[in-house]
Amino acid sequence: MSKRNQHVVPHSDGWAVRPAGGSRASSVHDTQRKAIDRAREISRNQGTELLIHGRDGRIRDKDSHGHDSFPPKG
Repeated sequence: MSKRNQHVVPHSDGWAVRPAGGSRASSVHDTQRKAIDRAREISRNQGTELLIHGRDGRIRDKDSHGHDSFPPKG
């Protein structure tokens, strides 16, 4: 499996987890919470980013599970 950032996006059946650049969802869930939990699990296993989109499609939150080239100071 290639390492690609995971996106939680609105879907006609609820919420989907879709890898970056992918045209198909890797999983579909009835709630955003379930989709986030699954996407977070994939991101942690792959060491990639998790990007959570709102109903409007805009990114509302991010979570890094890989090497962060700009880690927070302090």
